[in-house]
Amino acid sequence: MTDRKQEGLTQLGNKGTKYSFDYDPSVLETFKNAHPDRDYFVKFNFPEFTSLCPITHQPDFATLHISYVPSERMVESKSLKLYLFSFRNHGDFHEDCINKIADDLITLMDPKYLEVWGKFMPRGGISIDPYVNYGKEGTVWEKVAFDRLSTHDMYPEKIDNR
Repeated sequence: MTDRKQEGLTQLGNKGTKYSFDYDPSVLETFKNAHPDRDYFVKFNFPEFTSLCPITHQPDFATLHISYVPSERMVESKSLKLYLFSFRNHGDFHEDCINKIADDLITLMDPKYLEVWGKFMPRGGISIDPYVNYGKEGTVWEKVAFDRLSTHDMYPEKIDNR
């Protein structure tokens, strides 16, 4: 418990969790990466992402995949869950939500590399799957980001789960 408090984590282990129904990046928390000298991926899959269409106000449902290579700080998973939940009543297009999530996580952690991929359920017969990535400027991860983005959909996956 002491380590959590020393890190400044307030969400983890909190029995009085409060859910914000409006976009709220202030709930995001980080902790120190115990292995900053090693490059490794951390991946989150969030199959229950919900936001609202800004025009019709109908709900949009997606599975989000967030992967990153940490630098000094890492995002705490409960705070990430609360943050993603805060999009529930947020009205933005799919592409805007994905870019906003990437921007907030880059600002929060200053990772070496990050990607966010939203796989939205179809509405009106069309599914939209925005993908954004980032590689820290001046590092090998900048080239990795370009390479992954430029070949991202060269071999699209079979879509049979929607």
